[in-house]
Amino acid sequence: MALKIKEIESMRNEELKAKLEELKKELIKHNAQIATGTNPKSPGQVKVMKKTIARILTVLKTKGGEKKQ
Repeated sequence: MALKIKEIESMRNEELKAKLEELKKELIKHNAQIATGTNPKSPGQVKVMKKTIARILTVLKTKGGEKKQ
């Protein structure tokens, strides 16, 4: 589940955006489980998903910045 920064940097922008949407949907599902009071199968996954989302957004911004210069 957790992607390393090297793996993320090697992906194309389209792949990154697709992975970002997938992770956001998964995070919403996990947050809904937590909100309803049910125990998620792996509670540590929320933290991992948030970090991976942040990594993807960071790489997307740096790649976007390189194109502008």
